[in-house]
Amino acid sequence: MVDREGGLEMKASPRRISNLWRCAPGGFAALGAWLSGPVVAAPATDQPEKLEEVVVTAEYREEKLQDTPIAITAFTPQQIEAQGATKLSDILNDAPSVYLRPQSAAFGESVVAYIRGFGQADFDPAFEPGVGLYVDDVYYPRLTGANFDLLDVERVEVLRGPQGTLYGRNSEGGAVRFVTRKPTGEGGGYVTVTYGSGNRINLRASSDFKLADHFTGRLSGTYASQDGYVDVYDYGCTHPGSGVPSYTAGLKCKEYSLGDVGYTGVRGLLRYNPSDRLDIMLSVDYERDRHNNGGEVLLYANNPNPNVATVNGLPFESRFVCGKWCNYTTTGQEAASWVAGVIPALQGFPVPATSGSQLNSLSSYDGALNIGISITDAVKVASITGYRNWRNEFSIDGDLSPARTQFGNNILTDWFWSQELRLSVDLSKSVRFTTGAYYSDEKTTYYTLQDIRYVAIPTPGGPLPLFPLQFIGNDPVHTNSKALFGTLFFNVTDALTLTGGVRYTKDFKSYTYYRLNLDGTTINPFLDPNHMLTGHEAVFDGSRPDWHFSADYRFNPAVMAYLSVGTGYKAGGDSPRPFSAAQAIGFGPEKLTSYELGLKTDLLNRTLRFNTAVFYNDFKDAQLVLLSCPQFSPGPCALPQNAGNAKVKGIEVEVQATPVAGLELDAAGSYLKWDWDCVNPEVVGLANGPCSSDPAVIGLLASTPIGFTKELYHAGIQYQTSLGAAGFLTPRFDVSYTGPSVGADLAAAPGTASAIYGQNQGYTVANFHLTWANAKKDLQATLEVTNLFNKYYFFSKFDLTGAGQGAIIGSPGRPTEVALTMKKSF
Repeated sequence: MVDREGGLEMKASPRRISNLWRCAPGGFAALGAWLSGPVVAAPATDQPEKLEEVVVTAEYREEKLQDTPIAITAFTPQQIEAQGATKLSDILNDAPSVYLRPQSAAFGESVVAYIRGFGQADFDPAFEPGVGLYVDDVYYPRLTGANFDLLDVERVEVLRGPQGTLYGRNSEGGAVRFVTRKPTGEGGGYVTVTYGSGNRINLRASSDFKLADHFTGRLSGTYASQDGYVDVYDYGCTHPGSGVPSYTAGLKCKEYSLGDVGYTGVRGLLRYNPSDRLDIMLSVDYERDRHNNGGEVLLYANNPNPNVATVNGLPFESRFVCGKWCNYTTTGQEAASWVAGVIPALQGFPVPATSGSQLNSLSSYDGALNIGISITDAVKVASITGYRNWRNEFSIDGDLSPARTQFGNNILTDWFWSQELRLSVDLSKSVRFTTGAYYSDEKTTYYTLQDIRYVAIPTPGGPLPLFPLQFIGNDPVHTNSKALFGTLFFNVTDALTLTGGVRYTKDFKSYTYYRLNLDGTTINPFLDPNHMLTGHEAVFDGSRPDWHFSADYRFNPAVMAYLSVGTGYKAGGDSPRPFSAAQAIGFGPEKLTSYELGLKTDLLNRTLRFNTAVFYNDFKDAQLVLLSCPQFSPGPCALPQNAGNAKVKGIEVEVQATPVAGLELDAAGSYLKWDWDCVNPEVVGLANGPCSSDPAVIGLLASTPIGFTKELYHAGIQYQTSLGAAGFLTPRFDVSYTGPSVGADLAAAPGTASAIYGQNQGYTVANFHLTWANAKKDLQATLEVTNLFNKYYFFSKFDLTGAGQGAIIGSPGRPTEVALTMKKSF
């Protein structure tokens, strides 16, 4: 079938996936038995190239991808380059069940990261990511700055399913391992230059060098610049009869563009490797990302509260919806006199002006020291020390218009360091184990200046203004984590391996609140009238054991199946955005137990690779953020709570093939199904009580959490043609489908603005690359066309109608763009 946009309509019914689970064990056994006979060979006359043997280190030792009993996708430098990927988000979405996108501008320089439906979308340091992010085995604890540049990458590994024993806390959905290229001392390097649409300029270079015997280094750098694609107009200039003041002083009405790029990064590595017994590598990174806010457009506007109107009294409504590629955002809110509602004494209360900048700035410094020591051939020790220090500054106009609903300035500073020690011992040819300890310490300070004027009590006649909410928060957040872990590998036979692991983790987090007036010294009387919030330290302190067991059986060199059972969790914390002392309450960890059955095959003389996994997750205490919580206090709300329990089922498939010489095919897809078992009545505004399985209560929540995407598909094809002495020509075509997802945690009533504008619709995007390489393959040129069919879609939506703000904002993907890249290797 074809949808209205001309894309493929892809659906799978609940009955199908339920039947799949019933049939999966028998089907896997039958398939394994059938494939355990002689492997069919490709015709001798065709001579297709064999698929690459990818080596990964997901279990802390080098082993082939197809020998690792984990649902894992590995992206090599060749695959990354073939698709023109420069950021982590460009490549990860080709893996099944993985959803990683840049966040909306309201969340700064952060990402949304989910694997198998588990993850996190909020950048606030009070929350923990549900996907573990690692750079050279150093854990990265925050979503801010996590859209890593793929500069000089050796490999990206995506481990799907809970990784709680080897990778610890916050890896309930899985883990992403970013592995950089190590210095070798062999010399060489590369330089790439890109120019494209929107004055796009990308420069990338890397060089390997030898400093002395056994002492080598590698230096890499990147620069990126591109114009924005969502234009910001001065509303008073474009609508001269509206009475809204114009700030362009007679100049053209366009002020600047959002969604631009301005990025610089440098990475240096030093390596001392005198023998096979000792390997020491020091790496240092610097990143500076400075650009206007992300591209956003206003989709819906409706708030009759007089306190949010423009300076000349125009109400916030659809007149401020600019179009597909523009908005009327401002960088501040003018002064006003409060129009009282609930509290008559506030009539005329002075509301000062606030201002900021359209720029989003991130700077970070990273360092890591990796030491590997082989005491004997059977006993190895590894030490991993990591450090990161970053600062993100951004301002947000919550309505993208000259109305005055909400404006905020944000500055986050963070330092983090971690230490991990591992001991790996081969007890015999059949038995080996890895054990170790981990410690991390982190402090984040979240400074924010908020000017929120939409605070009101909803009534049948419209919003009744409550009070002006202008305050400064300057909240320190301290986090540390300790863990002990161990994993045992037992090769029962040459074909059968058993793996078991345990990990004990202890987490601590403290969050100290400050709610001050704009003078930065006196306590805000509306947020903290009794002085019970400012200076209050809320603490989460918990511990958690996790375990994992798997059995894998190799039927023959081409076919392996595995069965695994394991647990994972995401740590709890304390509410980061209380609008009263009653909302300064904690939330507990999420927990899951996962059951998985997987099959990995290399068929037809390793010209066809087919991997699949089916899984079932028993999920407890889902963390959701409430935008309305009158049961705690009237007025605004952004309160995280444990919402309930769910069952999550899914299937993933990955296929790679080289059927004839020069032709490469790849495809991946996933389908997930979420079913709420029970819901905490309090999170849907009902009286407190036990987790309820009443369909009427469950129906008040959205069918899935934010970030959960049922369907993800990707397919790619490329064909390399020899031009003789003129080199090689390789066209490549990729197409990806992202299924729909909800826009808010609470169910959107049919016909409401949230139902019409706030849901993320499914979309299909295609890209095309044409690469020429000379005969030596040390010089190449690539023409790329991204979003080939100019699909208009939203990768993110931000719906604050549930909080009473009255706006729904969408982040559209970039339109069709063309670029040419030249690369010289030496």
